Amino acid sequence: MDLSAELGVGERIRVLRESRGMSRAALAQLCGRGVDWLKKIEAGDRELRSHELLLRLAAALQVHDLSVITGNDDGPASTVPLGRLNHPGMPAIWAAVMQRTLATRSSDAPRDPSILQGRVDQTWRQWHTSPHNRTEVGAQLPELIRDAEATVRTLDGDERRAALVALSDVYRLTGQATAYVAPAEMAWVVADRALSAAQDADAPSAIAAAAWNMGNILRETAYPEEALRVVLEAADLIRPHLDDAPEDWRGIYGALQLHAAVTAAREGREGDAWRYWDKGDQVAKSLPASYVHPSTVFGRANVDFHAISVATDLRKSAKALGLADDIDPDTMPSGERRARLWVEVARGHLQRGDRTAALHVMQMAHRISAETVSYTPSARYVAADLWRNAPRAMRTEAGQLAEKVGVATG
Repeated sequence: MDLSAELGVGERIRVLRESRGMSRAALAQLCGRGVDWLKKIEAGDRELRSHELLLRLAAALQVHDLSVITGNDDGPASTVPLGRLNHPGMPAIWAAVMQRTLATRSSDAPRDPSILQGRVDQTWRQWHTSPHNRTEVGAQLPELIRDAEATVRTLDGDERRAALVALSDVYRLTGQATAYVAPAEMAWVVADRALSAAQDADAPSAIAAAAWNMGNILRETAYPEEALRVVLEAADLIRPHLDDAPEDWRGIYGALQLHAAVTAAREGREGDAWRYWDKGDQVAKSLPASYVHPSTVFGRANVDFHAISVATDLRKSAKALGLADDIDPDTMPSGERRARLWVEVARGHLQRGDRTAALHVMQMAHRISAETVSYTPSARYVAADLWRNAPRAMRTEAGQLAEKVGVATG
């Protein structure tokens, strides 16, 4: 867009917002501010001094260079970190990851890796239980990343290895919390740091967990064969240790098999998909019925949930919906995972042309974990389809859902 040099910052924001069909309320919400705040900014009644708020506005407006907003183009470009979707917490996480300091904060760095690991474990639990998990976890990640980096730099020996495992967990959590909202370059950095930290710790289970995370990045960036290679290599690495290993080692091994199952299903490889799922199923049967892996939530319920995902990705909607009828979603302790289950069920209903049922289960998913639905592309696709094609009697409800999810309805 060619913006006049005479326009002020607020006027530029208004023009950009209107050109994208965004309401003032929607843009203000993405920036974590109220409508009155944005109204004053656009009218020129309030000065915008915060660089972080500028970044949030630019990211929400999908502007790649801050000069488009500021009008100051006489210096080097100030690049804005843009992902596929927008989240106001992204600039602070970007700064913590991409502007990593080389200096050691010896005065305030945590010295006990077990305390650091406890903080990480608690944040993982929050990720799986909060309906606003991206916002709440995202707010904690910048400090957690910096503390974990500092702890590793101040320790040595076994304590350093334990801190490296915690650091790997922090970066895995960062990858989960910023999926679809992180720019591609940051997603790759986060995945690589998680794997490198685990390898430096020489911890097979941490390496396997980091490979599971790397596989997610590879699959979502259209490298399915590389995703399969990474997770299967990790499975081969950890398999010899399983007989005498803790339950969580078997848990991550099972999670790798389910990852491979979904990857194969998305490529239409039905035989391979169910073969990998069967391996995950066998692992779940070898673990206590109540077992749940702390970060991947692998366990009996997640294996059953993945059967629905595999069937849906293979476009076997009748099988997917039949499987869904036979499971109890409340056996899954992760709200994030339960919400994604209902999104998969909604996809199955869409494949059969039943938009009334799809709308019902999407509303359930949104009640369980609003941000899981809002920041998952497959869920947004379902919401957009329902807005465009729902039966006349359901148009109001479909529009309300689309608005909550952030799908444009103008």
